[in-house]
Parts: sequence; structure tokens; C-alpha cells
Amino acid sequence: MKINIDKDPAIIEEALQVLSQHLEQSKLMRFLAICNLGSVDDLNLKEKLFEGETVDSLYEKIKILEDENKIM
Repeated sequence: MKINIDKDPAIIEEALQVLSQHLEQSKLMRFLAICNLGSVDDLNLKEKLFEGETVDSLYEKIKILEDENKIM
């Protein structure tokens, strides 16, 4: 019987995909900083997280979040 064991980077990649689907992008980045996961390919992760985004679209999302937080 052969057991398949994923390599550590593959497990990290899968976990990050799950987290990115369930956390806001800013919370995911904070989580990575808290866990000192700097060894993860940050540029690759940023490209995946912000795919299709522009400076203007990100600005609008930030503005909405800031306005929502002022109300709370």
C-alpha cells in the first residue's frame, strides 16, 4: 500500500487558498504576518489575491470599508 503525502509547500498553498476564500484580504495578510509565513512566495500570493484589481478599484474598496467602520 502506498500513501501519498503532500509536500509542505503544497499544503501551505492549499491552506492559503481556503483562507483567502473565507477571510478579507487584509485579514489574510495580517494572519500571514502574525504567523511569520514570510517564506511563502509573497509576490505570487499578492498576484493571486489582487488579480484583476487596479489602484482605483482597491481604493474604492478601502473607502467603503473605512466608511463602514466609521458607522460602527
